[in-house]
Amino acid sequence: MFPNKVSLAEATEKLSQHTKEFLLLFQNGTLELELYKPHLVDRQTPHDRDEVYIIATGEATFELEGKTTEVKTGDFLFVPAHAVHKFSAFSEDFSTWVLFFGPVVEK
Repeated sequence: MFPNKVSLAEATEKLSQHTKEFLLLFQNGTLELELYKPHLVDRQTPHDRDEVYIIATGEATFELEGKTTEVKTGDFLFVPAHAVHKFSAFSEDFSTWVLFFGPVVEK
């Protein structure tokens, strides 16, 4: 396996072997890459770092600070630290890459 490559197929397989809905797959400096596949309900709480979502599979409704948008495979979302956000009405095959980066932002 190439050391700086994470394939969706391999990430999905690794995540399916765990009980959590997300799995840390890569880390370098302040950058962390996870694959997130919520089950029935998105139980996320606001994070203390900025994050990016890139929808890997499926579709969902995304809510950020009370505003909603429809998202699908390939879409990019930026979420600033401490922002209230969640996915809802996601398809059964929904999954998203999550990238945390930068310093912890104090609230």
